[in-house]
Amino acid sequence: MLGVLYAAVGAFTFALNNVAMRRGVVTGSVLQGMALTVPIGGLSFLVMTVAFGELRQLVLFPTVALSWLASQGIVHFVIGRYCNYKSNQLMGVNLTAPVVQLQVPFAMMLAVVTLHEKFTMLQAIGSALMLGGSFITQHNAGDGKNASAPLPAPVATMPSQEAQVELEPKPQPTFQPRVFSGYIFGLAAAMCYGSSPLMARQAFLHAPGASTAAAGCLAYTAATLFFALILLKPGAWRDIKSMRRENVPWFLSSAVLVAISQAFVYASLAIAPLMVVTPILQLSLVFRLFLSQWINREHEVMNAAVVIGAFTAVLGSILVSLDTDELTALLRLPSSLANFLARRLAGQ
Repeated sequence: MLGVLYAAVGAFTFALNNVAMRRGVVTGSVLQGMALTVPIGGLSFLVMTVAFGELRQLVLFPTVALSWLASQGIVHFVIGRYCNYKSNQLMGVNLTAPVVQLQVPFAMMLAVVTLHEKFTMLQAIGSALMLGGSFITQHNAGDGKNASAPLPAPVATMPSQEAQVELEPKPQPTFQPRVFSGYIFGLAAAMCYGSSPLMARQAFLHAPGASTAAAGCLAYTAATLFFALILLKPGAWRDIKSMRRENVPWFLSSAVLVAISQAFVYASLAIAPLMVVTPILQLSLVFRLFLSQWINREHEVMNAAVVIGAFTAVLGSILVSLDTDELTALLRLPSSLANFLARRLAGQ
């Protein structure tokens, strides 16, 4: 039960992190957000490494494992995060989240191709649902947050006070998503996030029994050093120094929340099965819908297509994460029916 609670808190804090970052990039830049989130994330993992008494393990990783962790940190925490934040800036969290969620089937595809893992019919159905959900959310997205009603025709007589109120033009939608470019960045983020677990797994294959906190600290260190090179680009420091004061709390809270989220995910995986944790983590997609309406109502697209697409993507991600044998055991089906479903879902 405690593992389920940790996973739920991890999903909630991860959703809140995305919503906070979205609020910051409304008037700020993606580079400004990353200038705070990347170094603070590394500092947070360093604190966890010290707190767990695993500081000495930082020098125990072999060169091959260190290379994989450095690659994972750069791909996930710099390139993937930039694409995710940029997609959020262009079309909002509600439209971006189902697209970025495609990282799950992409990771499955890489596992099949590189590690020769089994790809079942259940995972194929889940992947199709996730892809369909990401497309559903984009339906009518270009129309903006709400449809603006046409102005009434002018009248010849002097209208009353109530009529004057009705004749006033209704405000235009405050947010117009840029769907095409946002979708491209969202897909790029999904590819980066989907390949990231494979890199981390390769690192642990060369360093069995290594500390996850120390590994995260090394990955964040590589990401911070790589991001420092980006700051050498002309105009980068000027962009960061022009950060508005009202955006600083949103960027800082996002940096802290993403570290808290990762800590709760690690804690849940330490005491609960992957089959239980993974589906619960997908609830972050649902949490984002409600949190974005609460915090960023004027800067998001919200309609029936967004809700349907989000829940379709959640269902698909749950199916992808389920193990066929454990699913049939959980449902307590008769042995003959369980064997039949296992063969069908496994694609045999």
